[in-house]
Amino acid sequence: MTAELVRGQNHTLPQTRLEIRVSAGTPVVAGATLGDERGTVRGIEWIAHPGSPQLPGLEVSQQAAADHRLAVDLEALPTGAHRVTVLLALPVGAGGPVRFGAVPAPFVAVTGLDGTEIASFTLTDLDAESAVSALELYRRQDVWKVRAVGQGYAGGLAAMLADQGVTEPAALAGTIQEAVTRGLARSVAPPPPRTPEGDRVRHATGSADHRPTAPPPPPPPSPAPEPPEPLTDPAATGPAHTAPGPAAAGPAAAGTSAGGPINYAHPRRQHAAPPSPPPTAPPAQPGQPAQPVAGDATGWSMDERLYNQIWGMFEDLARAVAAYRSAVDFAESRMDQELDRALSDPRNRIGGAGDRAREAARAKRDELTSRAREALDRDLAQLAAEAAVVEPALPAAYAGWGNPVWHAHRIPMEIPMALRIGDLHLPERTDLRIPLLVRLPLERGIWVDSGRAASEAAALMDTDRLRRLAMETAVAHAARLLAVYPPGEFAVHVIDPAGSAAGPLAPLVEAGVLAGPPAAGPGGVASVLAHLTRRVDLVQMAVRARAADSLPPDLDTGEQLLVVNDFPHGFDDRAVTQLRYLADEGPAVGVHLLMVADREEASAYGPILDPLWRSLLRITPVADSHLADPWVGHAWTYEPLTVPPGSRVLEQVLAAVAEARRAAGR
Repeated sequence: MTAELVRGQNHTLPQTRLEIRVSAGTPVVAGATLGDERGTVRGIEWIAHPGSPQLPGLEVSQQAAADHRLAVDLEALPTGAHRVTVLLALPVGAGGPVRFGAVPAPFVAVTGLDGTEIASFTLTDLDAESAVSALELYRRQDVWKVRAVGQGYAGGLAAMLADQGVTEPAALAGTIQEAVTRGLARSVAPPPPRTPEGDRVRHATGSADHRPTAPPPPPPPSPAPEPPEPLTDPAATGPAHTAPGPAAAGPAAAGTSAGGPINYAHPRRQHAAPPSPPPTAPPAQPGQPAQPVAGDATGWSMDERLYNQIWGMFEDLARAVAAYRSAVDFAESRMDQELDRALSDPRNRIGGAGDRAREAARAKRDELTSRAREALDRDLAQLAAEAAVVEPALPAAYAGWGNPVWHAHRIPMEIPMALRIGDLHLPERTDLRIPLLVRLPLERGIWVDSGRAASEAAALMDTDRLRRLAMETAVAHAARLLAVYPPGEFAVHVIDPAGSAAGPLAPLVEAGVLAGPPAAGPGGVASVLAHLTRRVDLVQMAVRARAADSLPPDLDTGEQLLVVNDFPHGFDDRAVTQLRYLADEGPAVGVHLLMVADREEASAYGPILDPLWRSLLRITPVADSHLADPWVGHAWTYEPLTVPPGSRVLEQVLAAVAEARRAAGR
């Protein structure tokens, strides 16, 4: 039975392998400190935060988010650690709230690995505080307990760290906030870069009566406080881009900036401000919505404007539906309250007074619900009209396979800002699809869940059919990545231990675009993993030593993608360790994972693989509601991209990749 704690209360923990789940309603930074018997933090090596997320027995998130899962293994903590304190803080300069009193009360729960809730705590009565010690796990006479703390700090993260006994707390707080800023693009659905005026021009030109009815987003940050992105050393992120372009610098990029602050949306450009967007449609007549225009957001190029516009549409839809659902909930709650008041009066129980009270309350509920639906329908109609204009204007990287732009696609000389990996929709209007874009270069791997337990639709499918669909999904994503990178700057490796994916892999193999034949058997698995592990090691050493010229001439510094089929079959303990290493260290130096696996089958390895799954973006080969937005936390239905029946677009795209490589001599 769950223990609902109040401030100061404690509860015995029945196990030592735990998850701490945080739900805040707004993006927060989550971290943890270790303390000895006196509660003293011995040094920064005892602090887990987004810039240094892992300690022995402890792992926290690498970014700010509305929801967090912290992994804790109390038996694996460093010697002398007797206390784990969970810390929450609001991000600085992210355009969001600056005090916890302005957001819903954060909720923290301690659970077992199976999700069973052990204890929970709601952090109420916070006001001006921007950081809080939420709870602590502590050892008393060889028994571990959890205590609800709820100690807030108006001085923010630095004040909280100082209270933990950390030396130079302000410097560490700055380091943490900088890491959070760099990690904003790591979430499933990061908001787009914004300008002080907002990145959606149509909001300024449209009728106020026809804007989404949800509360407006918090004021966007000015570009000035954004940390400068350095010019990247070729060894830091893989490809050696010789011209400015939209490729974002990796987290481990080395080098120095040649000028002033660089706009995050285009890290390599060094101009003062982005140019104005292209002309928009004429202003709408009073009482009429603005006419939609493709690319009406700000940005350096049409691709960037479309990227920002898509994220703006995503946010508008999330907030419009949130406003509608909130209005419906309010109408139901108001009806219940009115019925309770009416029926509590004995006089209304005689004759038809009670029936009339019920009818009046339901009529008010229906009126409020109807008005909310009318407002939502207006917003949805405007977004649908915008989607109808935007979709045909999308470049190949943002377009679905059915878009004609793919039939005329030419391999580019620069990578785009992002890649479309699916569509998202909500049940209020399932035909209104928002493209799901991920930034390039990839900052996290992708996991295609081939398990029947992944969704209701998957549970109804044959296991073999589902696994084939999962591998076909992975092949399609690999093909899209190959098609949007310049020739020779993206390589794909495949591990297929049992050779069971020969059919889905045929397009890649026949086009000759793989770095080598699909690796099979223990020897093939070991060879590919050793090759990519060596590449990560060498590039990391070169970056740390600032000696990119010392890399071996045979080392491919281009981005690398490893597609792994049917994990963990065919993987021994050493291979599993190497794969985890690639998942943790690879993205920063241009090595990425695309896993195809059934999570339940991999559970035989126990919690050793939990950090691996948490580091990957989970998608499914069939529709499933498992992705959440960062604004209101809706459960969005993810729809994978599919090749139209009978279409040869995938083969045509791969043939273009092969031809571009031959022409470039790669």
